[in-house]
Amino acid sequence: MKTASGKMKQGQNIIKKEKRIKPAIFRRTVSGITVIELVLILVIVIALLLIFKNQLIDLINTIFDKIVSESSGI
Repeated sequence: MKTASGKMKQGQNIIKKEKRIKPAIFRRTVSGITVIELVLILVIVIALLLIFKNQLIDLINTIFDKIVSESSGI
């Protein structure tokens, strides 16, 4: 009987250790946005803004023109 209970305690200890290890591994793998990733995202956004600059300006102008024309009716 001692060996069975001893094995149960060892099994429970292993399960407890696994539960403690998993969050530590999870924290290491999901560390958030690094500086390099943030810089790459900013570069992509700026490049898209430069590529579509004229279309964005036209879109914003038409939106504001529509707001001004429809606000006079209120």
